[in-house]
Amino acid sequence: MKLETKLEPDSALVHAVHASPNFEERRNGWPPSMVILHYTGMTSAEGAIGWLANPESGVSCHYVVDEAGAITQMVAEHARAWHAGASRWYGECDVNSMSIGIEIQNPGHERGYPDFPPAQMHAVAALCRDIISRNRIVPQRFLGHSDIAPGRKIDPGEKFDWAYLARGGVGHWVTPSLDLSAPCSGDEAAMLAEALELLRAYGYGIDNPGRDDWPKVLIRSFQMHFRPARADGLIDAGTLDTLRRLVDALPEPVIA
Repeated sequence: MKLETKLEPDSALVHAVHASPNFEERRNGWPPSMVILHYTGMTSAEGAIGWLANPESGVSCHYVVDEAGAITQMVAEHARAWHAGASRWYGECDVNSMSIGIEIQNPGHERGYPDFPPAQMHAVAALCRDIISRNRIVPQRFLGHSDIAPGRKIDPGEKFDWAYLARGGVGHWVTPSLDLSAPCSGDEAAMLAEALELLRAYGYGIDNPGRDDWPKVLIRSFQMHFRPARADGLIDAGTLDTLRRLVDALPEPVIA
């Protein structure tokens, strides 16, 4: 694909444009049908933008949102940015060709993991709604990097306010269960087996890549998004209840 000499913003919400050379055509002619939210894991938005625009980095995204809510566009929405990496959703492993990637400035778990400021959350919600206005993206296709790459990625993490996005009309959500009781020892295996099948039904790639802790990794990935009050990777009644209700709330047929 010939590199664009000038990147025109797709959204009127964009404050700045900083074109990245790290993009290509979407494969199979797929239009965007997912939005993947990340945190940058870097100390500053400026540093993240510089890295995402570096030809040697091998990564990019469509948008970066800084702590104050300023939005920088780096790749056109019609193009395939390189943000998802090795990932899977509903059996599809080329998530980059199906998605729009938004990087949200936050230093991440390894650097203190501060809260996401209200101005930043407001900007992310507004940008997502604006993306919906141009692309046919259903609520259950707004996901975190940890959803599509469990065990490899944990962003945007348990502090990201998915409930706030849902109140603003973005994403698929049910109120998480407040039941924090652990399962009885005799029930744990059955609860875990049910949870894994429900995760598969929702879209998670549950096939074990060879990790002994894989069930815990999957449960934690789900909890960080949908039940952040207890993101410890342990199956419990509240996690299973939340997962059941989330799957029950999916529209029919599921769009994959």
